[in-house]
Amino acid sequence: MRTLLITGPGGSGRTTVAAATALRAAREGTATLVLSADRTDTLGAALGVGTGAAPVRAAEHLTAWRPDAAEGFRADLAAFQDRATAALDLLGASRLDPEELTPLPGAGELALLRALRDAALSEAYDLLVVDLPPAPHALDLLSLPEELRRYLRRLLPPERQAARALRPVLGRLAGVPMPAEWLYETAARWDVELAAVEAVVADRDTVVRLVAEPGPAGEDAVRAAALGLALRGLRTDVLVANRVLPEASGDTWLAGPVAQQRKVLDAWQEAYDVRTVAHLGRDPRGADDLAALAVPGAGAPAGPVDWPVTDRLAEDGVLVWHLPLPGAARDDLDLVRRGDELVVTAGPFRRIVPLPSALRRCTVAGAALRDGELRIRFAPDPRLWPRGR
Repeated sequence: MRTLLITGPGGSGRTTVAAATALRAAREGTATLVLSADRTDTLGAALGVGTGAAPVRAAEHLTAWRPDAAEGFRADLAAFQDRATAALDLLGASRLDPEELTPLPGAGELALLRALRDAALSEAYDLLVVDLPPAPHALDLLSLPEELRRYLRRLLPPERQAARALRPVLGRLAGVPMPAEWLYETAARWDVELAAVEAVVADRDTVVRLVAEPGPAGEDAVRAAALGLALRGLRTDVLVANRVLPEASGDTWLAGPVAQQRKVLDAWQEAYDVRTVAHLGRDPRGADDLAALAVPGAGAPAGPVDWPVTDRLAEDGVLVWHLPLPGAARDDLDLVRRGDELVVTAGPFRRIVPLPSALRRCTVAGAALRDGELRIRFAPDPRLWPRGR
């Protein structure tokens, strides 16, 4: 199944474009599911139908779904209370009733990730269109599975589960209680669920589509979003320039905004695959308006992207990591080697990348930003590399 993740600056019309893209695919005969995490039903307003916790049929071949964050949060907390009954009783804590629970910040994002995973595993659809939050928030959301799995591995390493039988003895020797079995089981279950979401995001049939209104604010937002997506190794297909004003208009008042949009569009077309969507002169509502937008189709998947890429330079025997970072500025880059990980900072974004086994036995010999790539040189450490005979 193809997955199309749609995001862009806040107010750029990304929900409308997501709805129009899903509707176009459905009218072409593709079984399509469109997901949204918006607390207000902007997706349903665009489609002309109400959406909610359960998937609804929005049109022929088209299903819309807005997962309920509150329902999932209550179920998770109730399950946690059941597993931690002994600890809660020991502390004298009273249990919370599901009716009194309200979702904490982040519950909506977790609900969307679960829905993304469940939809990807379904055989009922050929295309999944996801209306993501605004770009900075969407980048945090897409990085969440990888980061949470990293935290879990650091806090509760899987290899420590091998000492289950020794835990009571170790607890008495250390004089402190050891983590309970259920804690490791819960961590393992979370790791499996997060890995499933991470696999969907990293799948070769998953691409990100940016939506922005051409203008100074949109230009800055697209540049930042493209850099953040590149740092995460996420594939993009097209940039949708939304609400483009007609250049042939006789309205002199529009001459300034039209010239500003044309300047940004010219710059975008040099760097991205740009598709324009005309301004209808009103907020699109319903199937007819969405069809009139003539948004680009879902298209074919962009194909796999290797991030980063390692190769050997024969002339000096060093290994080079190529990290594609289009739009990155030299002054906004930072690299820190920390054990077997590399901390890469590009502007406001940061990613912690585990080093492959070969590079763990090397030292960082330098780095340079060239042609939109950060090239990091690694020199083999003689103390760690096997010596030839």
